[in-house]
Amino acid sequence: MSRDQDRVQRFHSGGPWETEVGYSRAIRVGDRVLVSGTTAARGDEPIPEDVGEQARLALGTIERALEQAGSELRDVIRSRVFVVDLPTNGPAVLEAYGAALRGARPTISTLGIVALVDPRLKVEIEVEAIVGAGAVYEG
Repeated sequence: MSRDQDRVQRFHSGGPWETEVGYSRAIRVGDRVLVSGTTAARGDEPIPEDVGEQARLALGTIERALEQAGSELRDVIRSRVFVVDLPTNGPAVLEAYGAALRGARPTISTLGIVALVDPRLKVEIEVEAIVGAGAVYEG
């Protein structure tokens, strides 16, 4: 096994498409953690219509993935938020986002998109974190 393979750790949340598509919820390389685009999809559980609730569920999945990788929300340094019908859904999504990540103050890109893989889904969020970065944040 090469040095790079020793350093790469993959984490799975059991999401409905992880096995089917063939991706990891999160990957940790050294102190860097990358979390895939995450939605409110949770297996056979219903997807809520409320976009703010969809964002909260996605952020909860992200938080658990970070914890699996030895990190936490306050370590997030970069985020991307994809929102279907941004003018309508953006405010509720960003309210949920702010409640979860305000303390970390990561960079953010918010993009309005046409659709996600399931038409019931209205938001997808991905993040990057550096383990321990939150410990040095002062603000």
